[in-house]
Amino acid sequence: MIKKSETLTLALCIALLPPIWSVAATYLNFTTVAVALICAGLCAANGDKASDAVRISIGFLLGDFWAWLAIWIMDILPWNPDAELFGTLFLLGGLAVILSSLAPKWIFCPAWLCGWAVGLTIMAPGGFSEIGSLPFQIGAAMLVGVWYVGVFLNLVRNWMLRLLSKGRKSER
Repeated sequence: MIKKSETLTLALCIALLPPIWSVAATYLNFTTVAVALICAGLCAANGDKASDAVRISIGFLLGDFWAWLAIWIMDILPWNPDAELFGTLFLLGGLAVILSSLAPKWIFCPAWLCGWAVGLTIMAPGGFSEIGSLPFQIGAAMLVGVWYVGVFLNLVRNWMLRLLSKGRKSER
């Protein structure tokens, strides 16, 4: 019964909370709604540890900045586009790993790399001149993914599980 309760409460929370964000985000003029869901997925893959939420958030925000920086660098370089892409990804990828290893208590390297990939996927098609508010939207959506879809969802789910376990104890 415990496994069934865990599955059903998770299903209910996943069915309810992310769609609330998705609908609300459109009213807030966000075009990066899915970013929160992607980022929440990384949190889940990390075991939904609320204790890692700050370092995951910092990693995602660094990745968002890294994407903006990569697009800016490629925009100003006068090289062949393939050489620009390779050189920029080589340099920034290596730096992200090295820098995050210097502060592992504060920076979750997988979030930095994932955030960078997400940012590049969204910002790169339009080029630097078309970025506009995308870095801010992406960063905000990343934080929503960690704190609302990740941490808050698990708090709600744990509360539901406690209620269910109290109900089972009182039935005995």
